[in-house]
Amino acid sequence: MFLVCLSWFCTSLLVFVSGGKLPEAEVKITVLHKPFLCHRKSKYGDILLVHHEGYLQNGTKFHSSYSQGDKQPVWFTLGIKEVIKGWDKGLQGMCAGEKRRLVVPPALAYGKEGKGKIPPESTLTFNIEVMEIRNGPRSHESFQEMDLNDDWKLSKDEVKEYLRKEFQRHGYPPNDTHHEQMVEDIFKKEDENEDGFISSREFTYKHDEL
Repeated sequence: MFLVCLSWFCTSLLVFVSGGKLPEAEVKITVLHKPFLCHRKSKYGDILLVHHEGYLQNGTKFHSSYSQGDKQPVWFTLGIKEVIKGWDKGLQGMCAGEKRRLVVPPALAYGKEGKGKIPPESTLTFNIEVMEIRNGPRSHESFQEMDLNDDWKLSKDEVKEYLRKEFQRHGYPPNDTHHEQMVEDIFKKEDENEDGFISSREFTYKHDEL
């Protein structure tokens, strides 16, 4: 009972000192190589081509794009949850040709569930090389502007509000009937899984009407 009370007290003290919040998990970043010339740095919304190796805490390698599968680097869009949170956080501000080591805590990796060869609550180490950086078809900032409740998906009301603001910004009066028809047309084309929302991934690859 004493240990339980002591644990509760320490947790409560930490919450009090930090202003009501436990500190967020962080990614430990080590730059292994940085090219002399850097024409651009990666940011949310960019598409990255990366090679990577992943290791468990005991040093066991659980994946390598250099030697496993088709032995090809992989493309993904940074910042829209296509990959684990640790990658989204740890691969910002990189140059093409740069290599980093990321030590990712469980909360920013696969958490309590684990995945495949990765046990639950695993801290993972990744060696990642960015081969190429390309402009994404839609910026992360635009999605954040539209996603009013920060739930990583767009509702019809959020898209309608965005259209209303865009009309006003360009000097046109709001037209609810017209906006509602536009929203219906947008969702018919963009909401691929027909769940009533446009996910961050759907938004990234299909966005011509927005």
